[in-house]
Amino acid sequence: MFFLHFTGFPNVLGCIDGTFIKIKAPSENEPEYVNRKGFHSLNVQMICDGNFRITNCVAKWPGSVHDSRIYRESSISHAFENGQYKGILLGDSGYPCKPHLMTPFPTPSTPSELNYNKSHAKTRVIIEQTFGILKKRFSCLHSGLRTTPEKACDITLACATLHNIGIDRSDILDFDDDYVNDYGDVQVNIEDQWDGKNVRNYICRSFF
Repeated sequence: MFFLHFTGFPNVLGCIDGTFIKIKAPSENEPEYVNRKGFHSLNVQMICDGNFRITNCVAKWPGSVHDSRIYRESSISHAFENGQYKGILLGDSGYPCKPHLMTPFPTPSTPSELNYNKSHAKTRVIIEQTFGILKKRFSCLHSGLRTTPEKACDITLACATLHNIGIDRSDILDFDDDYVNDYGDVQVNIEDQWDGKNVRNYICRSFF
């Protein structure tokens, strides 16, 4: 209801994205950790709700791995595919459009499609803000973790847990642009599913 009330987007359970957590060059499988921006990192998937609470965190993948693969192989994806959740996630164009995962129209051509994309962006920005709050609260996630990938994964998960404790206690930091996601250009995904597009078209016609 939060998302519908404030942004007009219906039935949203959360917003999803990946964020790079910088690490030192590992001694094993080093090339796998070089992300598309050229530095060593993890690629960490997170989902947040309307209160900046992290409801899902997958911290185990090297920086070179695409967002869509991380999501496809995650337990939360399988749960949505199996109908365990009634609602949708919002993701950027790095994700495939699925019945439970709405992405923007790649080339909006009607007023409804433009309004859909505008509302989608306005809603999905909360995951960027969540990254900003998290990395401002735990600056090591912003500046980088000089440890092994395995320990960096554990630290990231611990920070996400502590972040949620802060949210539960209404200890919410302001964020600034220095801490907002540094992902850069989105890697466009071309694996959209027709049933996902049909749901997107229905939402567009019905609400925008």
